[in-house]
Amino acid sequence: MQLKRALCRLTFSVILLFTTLSSAASADILRIGVSDDYPPFTVSNQDGTLTGFDIDIATTLCAHLEKECVFVKYDWQELIPALRNEKFDALIASMSITDKRRELVAFTDWYYSNVVRFIARKGTDFDPAAPMGQTIGVAPSTVAADWLDENYKKFATIELIDGFPESLSALVNEQVLNL
Repeated sequence: MQLKRALCRLTFSVILLFTTLSSAASADILRIGVSDDYPPFTVSNQDGTLTGFDIDIATTLCAHLEKECVFVKYDWQELIPALRNEKFDALIASMSITDKRRELVAFTDWYYSNVVRFIARKGTDFDPAAPMGQTIGVAPSTVAADWLDENYKKFATIELIDGFPESLSALVNEQVLNL
């Protein structure tokens, strides 16, 4: 019960979004867009059910509003276009708020904060201050990809890799040196 109350407090502004949804939304159902490849925020289990932090937030909000949540899966880079084309009513996907994205969709207040970090295989000599000649993997359509494009593309090879699990595999298999 404490978790549900905390999530409702943290995401109160998301409720405001739900109350202003398009007329396409059913009276009893909210269609929530998600990308299912970003553990621990959203991931598909082997049986196809979705779990994770964002799923918990959406489920709690739907319960608070006495609505049924229906999750609609899309690839990360297709979430905003699908929302704009009314394929679902709202999206909950741990999406960073940027000026570029604000031009396309309305955001609620953020419900948690994070920072982007580099990760590298143990034993590598990666130095973020000296990326010359390094190969850095990153998911497309992310703030990390935008930042690397603006700041590192002159010095390092930026490799776009779809999906967080695929990015980790590329790192482990030495296809990229850093993420």
